[in-house]
Amino acid sequence: MSASHRILLRPHAKINIGLHILRKRPDAYHDIETIFHEVDLYDEIELVRTEGISMESSSPAAPPDAENLCMRAAALLRQWSGYEHGVHIRLTKRIPVGGGLGGGSSDAAAVLVGLNHLWNLSLPVEDLQRLGGQLGADVSFFIRGESAYATGRGEVLRHGDFRVPFWILLVTPPVHVSTAWAYQHVVPRPPTRTSGLSAVFEGDLGRSPDLLLEVENDFEIPVFAHYPAIQDVKRRLGSAGAALALMSGSGASVFGLFREEDQANSAAAGFSDEYLCSLTPPLFRPPQPRLRVIDDEPR
Repeated sequence: MSASHRILLRPHAKINIGLHILRKRPDAYHDIETIFHEVDLYDEIELVRTEGISMESSSPAAPPDAENLCMRAAALLRQWSGYEHGVHIRLTKRIPVGGGLGGGSSDAAAVLVGLNHLWNLSLPVEDLQRLGGQLGADVSFFIRGESAYATGRGEVLRHGDFRVPFWILLVTPPVHVSTAWAYQHVVPRPPTRTSGLSAVFEGDLGRSPDLLLEVENDFEIPVFAHYPAIQDVKRRLGSAGAALALMSGSGASVFGLFREEDQANSAAAGFSDEYLCSLTPPLFRPPQPRLRVIDDEPR
């Protein structure tokens, strides 16, 4: 085997700018409509080429066992590609677990992208997205990241140059919402109810702020009824001047869009003693390249 390499990655969190539950499918999943959008909050992953597949994690909430999506991603890619060696994964967790921010899916996508390079597989993005889809619908999105309009179970993706000309304040209360529970309790919207997130994705939020009127999260009704602390975060963001305040995914994180940095900082100060907060500047795009190759021996 050639000299060992290390790769460092920063998998970013996402928010859902709108999440419409359209219908329940015969396979028991749901058809949805959403806009995935990455924000300036990320985990860190280090991949070191070794003989087996192993992992360590900084967070007890993301234990390094066989069910961790990072481990599953590495095992799936090795089985699919026939690669004979392995990897040691070091995960530094900053994205809240169970916050509706896709942290686990983003980590798994980063492992697939990083191992494609580390193992010299040269697989096209489309193959990585198909493999990611076997781990979860969100994983396919994170292979390319940035922003995408998603339908189906979330795996039918249309990436585009979607810009958010607002400061994004993300607030995560210490509440864990099970995605499975949320899907069990959500009521799909009736066919007569408008579903306009495609127009939002194709539009210009800076020049047409009325597009935000189309942005809703259908999970809010059951989640707020069961977890009033999350609803309170949304209320407080609205009172602080957010042009839009919305829960991300199935919760518990809530984000507010603010036109002015001072407004966003002031709102964040009201939460920082209680909840995890992060701030993303307007028109944010994750830095490129997303991985850094280090040509040395593993530590």
